[in-house]
Amino acid sequence: MTLGRRRVEGGLAFAAFTLTIPLANWMIGHVGTSCVPAGPCLVPVAPGLMAPSGVIMAGLALVLRDLVQRRLGFWPSVAAVGLGAVVSWAVAPPAIVFASTAAFLLSELADLLVYTPLQRRRFVLAVMLSSLVGLVVDSSVFLQLAFGSQDYLPGQVVGKMWMVLLAIPAVLWLRRRDERLGLQPA
Repeated sequence: MTLGRRRVEGGLAFAAFTLTIPLANWMIGHVGTSCVPAGPCLVPVAPGLMAPSGVIMAGLALVLRDLVQRRLGFWPSVAAVGLGAVVSWAVAPPAIVFASTAAFLLSELADLLVYTPLQRRRFVLAVMLSSLVGLVVDSSVFLQLAFGSQDYLPGQVVGKMWMVLLAIPAVLWLRRRDERLGLQPA
């Protein structure tokens, strides 16, 4: 695979990751099977378990961040978090954006700390473990800052985990393709 192709794929992952942040923030106030007055719109993530609707995009963001780092490197993945936070100010209330930005920054840093040392040798394991660490940190920090409560923590964790699990087949395919093409991470 050429450097140009890796950059194109990295650019697409960068754009998708960056957009998941404002989309997650927007969804919290606009999409769900029920909306709590002065609170989030909720979606079911398991029988009897609800979570703020942004959980769908936040779980996907954890995997996309890893792909950005794999194609473009560490600093572009950090830049994508910042850009996503800036775009969020246009689509979500300031309290949600602040909570989301703080949660994304802390969870992405936790994700990076787990992902980076593992990704060259065990890419799929790196994505799974770093996403698990990231989703717990993100959920806990976001819920506390946005709503002053951990009431939806189990739903947040389960909802994000569903997204990570759904992404694993694509991650496996990417890993096999990268090996076949001799592509090394950025």
